[in-house]
Order: sequence, then C-alpha cells, then structure tokens
Amino acid sequence: MNSSGSLAAQRGPNCWQCQFFAVSWDPRLPYACQRMSFKSAVLPALEVLRADGQFCQSFQAKNTPKNAPSSAGSARPQPPKTWA
Repeated sequence: MNSSGSLAAQRGPNCWQCQFFAVSWDPRLPYACQRMSFKSAVLPALEVLRADGQFCQSFQAKNTPKNAPSSAGSARPQPPKTWA
C-alpha cells in the first residue's frame, strides 16, 4: 500500500493547495497560475504535465495561519461570552 507522501509524488502537485493558483474571470479559461502567468481550461499542473511531460516545478504550498482551526475537530467552538 502507498503512503500518502509517495502517492502525492506519483500524482504530482495539487493546484488547489498551491499559493500561485488562482481562479480566472474568463469562463473559457477558469484556472490560472500566477507564477507562470498563464490561464488554462484545466488545472495548471495538468497543463504543465501535458506540455512538458514533467510535474510542475513551481508548486509552493499555501501558508496556513497559526490560529486556523485544525482538521482534527476535537475542539468545539465556544459560544460567545455574554455580559451580565
């Protein structure tokens, strides 16, 4: 069975997790790569793979804020405090 790291390496980068990925205003070319300055009808990483035969080398993971809620879901949100 593949580990998640090797599986990601086999599939290539995920544009939705890249800081350079953007959604375009153009309905014919809805996806954009700000690093390589192009728009595409498919995800930019797929377009790069199609054109170059290699996975995108410009991928950089998005920065997540330190106070962002974790995906573990163990901590429940606290109700707002009320003044008495």
